[in-house]
Amino acid sequence: MPISYWPDDYIAKQRTAEAAIKMIPSGRRIFIGSSCGEPQYLVKTLVENATRFSDLEIVRLLSLESSPITLAAQEDKGHHFNIRNIYQGAAETKSLSQLKPFITPMNLSAVPDLFRKGQLPLYAALIQVSPPDDFGWMSLGISVDVCLSAVQAATLVIAQVNENMPRIMGHSFIHVNDVDIFVEKKEPLLTIGHVPEFTFSHTIAKMVAHLIEDGSTLQLGLGASPQSILVGLSDKNDLGVHTQFVFDGIMDLVAQGVITNRKKGLNDGKIVASNAIGSKNLYEFLDNNPSIEFHPSNYVNNPLIIAQHNKMIAVNMAREIDLTGQVVADAFALNHFSGVTGMVDFMRGAAMSKSGKAIILLPSTRQDGLSSRIVGKLDSAAVVVPRADVYYVVSEYGAVNLYGKNLQDRAIAMISIAHPDYRDELFQKAIEMGYITRNRSLKEALHGVYPVHMEETVTFGNEEVRFRPAKPVDDRRIQEHFYNLDKESVVARFFHQKTSFFRDDVENMFQLDYIKNMTIVAITGEFGFGKIIGVGMYAMENNRNVAEIAFSVSKEFQGKGIASILIQKLVAAARENGLSGLVAYTAPTNKGMIKLFKKIPFQIKTAFDEDMLMLECYFEASTQ
Repeated sequence: MPISYWPDDYIAKQRTAEAAIKMIPSGRRIFIGSSCGEPQYLVKTLVENATRFSDLEIVRLLSLESSPITLAAQEDKGHHFNIRNIYQGAAETKSLSQLKPFITPMNLSAVPDLFRKGQLPLYAALIQVSPPDDFGWMSLGISVDVCLSAVQAATLVIAQVNENMPRIMGHSFIHVNDVDIFVEKKEPLLTIGHVPEFTFSHTIAKMVAHLIEDGSTLQLGLGASPQSILVGLSDKNDLGVHTQFVFDGIMDLVAQGVITNRKKGLNDGKIVASNAIGSKNLYEFLDNNPSIEFHPSNYVNNPLIIAQHNKMIAVNMAREIDLTGQVVADAFALNHFSGVTGMVDFMRGAAMSKSGKAIILLPSTRQDGLSSRIVGKLDSAAVVVPRADVYYVVSEYGAVNLYGKNLQDRAIAMISIAHPDYRDELFQKAIEMGYITRNRSLKEALHGVYPVHMEETVTFGNEEVRFRPAKPVDDRRIQEHFYNLDKESVVARFFHQKTSFFRDDVENMFQLDYIKNMTIVAITGEFGFGKIIGVGMYAMENNRNVAEIAFSVSKEFQGKGIASILIQKLVAAARENGLSGLVAYTAPTNKGMIKLFKKIPFQIKTAFDEDMLMLECYFEASTQ
């Protein structure tokens, strides 16, 4: 038997694009390579020869609406081409609604087995590869995801060999022997420019950055990665990447030394992905880069693989969320390139990871500002992420953790991060739907804008304490704080022994407008489940432009400086909100409160009001 050398086979298998396309019989199922790795020349030739075919079924991940094959299928009404889009979104948007009948909803991690097991048999696979190396190996380059399994499953593999396709390390290679037909065609790869940002991207970015610790491993969905979020991560250290898509912003963080991949816990030292979507500079960055590996989606998107990473953080964008946490996740502008987002795979994997977080970003309103993205109830057909899989939700009005919360807590949390113009309507809907009891109210919180800039983390010994304005969702934790105070602290705070702290008694501490009334809490522990160990508040008096302040700190944290930070933040908030000064009423024997108040860097006045000591300061009179 004569020995066959791969270079001879490569030459023998070369065809023109038209000759290659003619080898596909009618009535067959054809896979086309994904997103920016789409073999444009082959697709263009296929469309130009459309009249030669009848009933070709095109299988692909959801691609651009302007793709030639999409337009051709729409024009011929399915006589020549039918398209089966594998897509995880809801197809509820106007731009996607016409595709709805042809969408196959699947998690991306499951698609390769659909091909391999023959459950969706493929006759041909049209792919794009780099030129072969000295050993006959070609890289699938920027589109490995489900392409590798399609090549392994297809009867006929037609590869467009493009010199512009980067060679990317990892499990991205196929051999000349794995391909039946080669069509050489050098052409620019598909690229995308700047992804448009939402109005409040920088505010959202700050809150997301607070949730991401040094040494975290990141997955960033294409629609969830405005430049502001990446800028917000610029002061982090030793971040890693295990993600579906690599895009320009990730390249920038590598250049800044923020992404090192040293502490991932799996594939240390490597960025791992399955697809690239971005600029020509990005593709050049990926070419033969030993610190980057692309793997198929049944590895990259496998929740069990994702969960093995340290501090796995999944950040994805939602289009709409209801009051119970159900998520609609249709594609945003430009991220039709992304096709199946892998959102559920990564959310579940991150949730299983040690110290991991699944974060959903949600601009509070649509881009016209005329409707809320937080709604009372979703059509069940639109739900992409079920409520049980939703943890952290961030809008420009705050961040909440829905995990482990009952429906009432979830509804109040979602209303608290909705746009203030829609909170009253949402609150009434929640009551009508039975999510919130009729004795609850939000009062001032209906219109308060959460001041995220006041958040700060301070380390006391080995304990991290988070200082931030209180939220409506803090009601129970504030009650628990007072129930846990010792008798002396209760008397010092309320001036008498008190054993009951009903919700109505303390609601002025979490029902805030953040201007006339403000509460700063000090919290230890996990976001959404932490323990409040300190409370500082001010409430404006009725007849003058000053506010009364009060404090309480858990006994085990007293004497560590917690109260000093609380009062500093209250002074800063009062001045920012235009108050003239602060006043405190305390017992003359409360030396701690007197000493604390006198730390305010303004002139202090004292006076007695019956058996109480009144302390006053006015901001225009500084002692410095």
